[in-house]
Amino acid sequence: MSPPSSVDPRLFDDLSREVSLLCDAAGVLTWMDARARALLGEKVGSPLRALAALGTEEKVDRLLVQARDERVRGWELILCRGEVPTTFAFHARPAEGHGVLLVGSLVPEDYGAALTQVTSTLSELATLHREAEGQRRELKRRADELTRLNHELEESNRGMRSLHAALDEKAEGLHRAAEIKSRVVANVSHEFRTPLHSILGLSKVLLNPINGPLQPEQEKQVQFIRNSAEALFELVNDLLDLSKVESGKATLRHSRFVAHDLLSALRGMMRPLMPPERSVELRVVEPPEPLELETDETRLSQVLRNLVSNGMKFTESGSVTVGVAPGPRDTVVFTVKDTGIGIAPEDHERVFEEFTQLDGPLQRKVKGTGLGLPLARRLTELLGGTLTLQSARGEGATFTVTLPRVHAEVSEMTGMTERSQHLDPGRAPVLVLEDDRQTLFLYEKYLARSGFQVLPVRSTDEARRVLQRVRPAAMVLDVMLEGETSWSFLAEMKNGESTRDIPILVVTVTDREQKARALGADEFWLKPVDESRLLKKLQELARSGPVERILIIDDDDVHRYLLKQLLKDLPYALLEAAGGLEGLALAREQSPQLIFLDFVLPDITAFDVLDDLKGDPRTRDIPVILHTSHELAEDERARLANETASILSKHTLSREVAISRIRDALAKAGLGAYPSQEARRG
Repeated sequence: MSPPSSVDPRLFDDLSREVSLLCDAAGVLTWMDARARALLGEKVGSPLRALAALGTEEKVDRLLVQARDERVRGWELILCRGEVPTTFAFHARPAEGHGVLLVGSLVPEDYGAALTQVTSTLSELATLHREAEGQRRELKRRADELTRLNHELEESNRGMRSLHAALDEKAEGLHRAAEIKSRVVANVSHEFRTPLHSILGLSKVLLNPINGPLQPEQEKQVQFIRNSAEALFELVNDLLDLSKVESGKATLRHSRFVAHDLLSALRGMMRPLMPPERSVELRVVEPPEPLELETDETRLSQVLRNLVSNGMKFTESGSVTVGVAPGPRDTVVFTVKDTGIGIAPEDHERVFEEFTQLDGPLQRKVKGTGLGLPLARRLTELLGGTLTLQSARGEGATFTVTLPRVHAEVSEMTGMTERSQHLDPGRAPVLVLEDDRQTLFLYEKYLARSGFQVLPVRSTDEARRVLQRVRPAAMVLDVMLEGETSWSFLAEMKNGESTRDIPILVVTVTDREQKARALGADEFWLKPVDESRLLKKLQELARSGPVERILIIDDDDVHRYLLKQLLKDLPYALLEAAGGLEGLALAREQSPQLIFLDFVLPDITAFDVLDDLKGDPRTRDIPVILHTSHELAEDERARLANETASILSKHTLSREVAISRIRDALAKAGLGAYPSQEARRG
């Protein structure tokens, strides 16, 4: 039926609330109905995002991406014609050729005005954020520079303390040796080994008769070259290892092994090195029963090799015996006993000092580096053990290495993992993906006292297994792991339907902030991490206390069910009441952090419920969100606005709006907020 000829059809446009649009696969407008052209202007051929209000362009992009694959309903956008923003609620679905069909409904002007004000505020905040971000980056750069200088000063101070201790105990000769050591340690690098390898290899080729005979004098000279190169190579290796231990840069690689295998490998390595000109035998005493250890096998083997090598140098005839046995309090005791020249009691501590070699005919003959025993003691201490000496002059020497059967770091890591298996309902779980054990211990120490529970994992596979049983409040992620990177894991988390709203803080040593944020990281930091800064950021990103309880007071079973569906999979415990009196009783008993209240109840009015809540000290401070399908009068709306945190209409309520209002109400009440990615997408 057409309107009477006396009525202008354009008058009906004022009552129309819908516009229709068509975009191609690139998001460019290819068609607009008359209503859309009137509201938005002739924009065919322009990208839809060009119509978006400042700060909401990404929201338009997300709508187009999602609508290319599936139907989308109730997606709110703010579009502009000139400088005038207009709020629409869009339905969309895929069109042919990977395009998108969109039908938008105008949102009431008061709501649009509020959104306009929010958009303006967000724009101002964005400007302030950019300025603050620039200042933060400059402060961070200066802080990093200060941290680097502090680290260098710490390393320098550590070396200076060592030198001063030597100066107090040694004569001028030891002072010169310490200076030599300082210069060598400062200049030796892994490149130093390359020419030494060449010298050793070429001298071996020259000494091989297959390559042609040498004159006796030439062979003697080449042998001198090879011996000198071997001595220098040993010195370089010891210096590098010692400097790493002293600077705290030595890393441990724990593994589980048995003592028998360790001693067998040691015997295979050391027997070919026994001096042929002496009648010295290497003996290995196997343990009476299998003895399992969990520590750094490579470092322990290095300690024993140094002790055996030391014993062989100072034993002209006899034997060097290596043994192992269980010790007290779950320790393991290794002994290296030789029948050599022995060490006087007054020299027992001196032999563990760097660049120190006792004077004597045999000592002058073998000419050691003076670093083997100091390095062995430092490595033993790094493994959590002790190295002691029993000896007397002319009676041989016995070195004893006592260390925990299971390294302390392994025990602590096991304990941390076991603790994470039992979730504390009063603490928010934080998944920490980090391959360095010491950093994991540090995170647990930082967070244990602040309402968070650390769930430690050292690989992405472990992280996925934990996520099957626990939904963390946040993640702390190192992208540079041993043997893998976690970039794909980060993308997987942010693309997954069930994990995309979990906040992720990337903390690593590589400055790849742009890539991390492009993959969805909520925050990016470079190591090291400051405790107070970490706690503050996690409290912003995640809940720091127990799960919030939300009470729904509504006599309509369907609306209660729909509201529960909207809040599904979120960290809220939902309580239900079908009437006002029942709801008041539950509020007093359960002390919820938030109440959803229907305006129309069968037994009591919403105003009575609000009055009773405000009159009881137990419920006075609980924020209330009123949700109703009732058309409120002006005086009712004015009163309710003063007594509630928000007023929501049931027929327009969406998941995004509900989460946003809950977050705002909790934040205003000082109860923290759950910063859902889902809410930000709405």
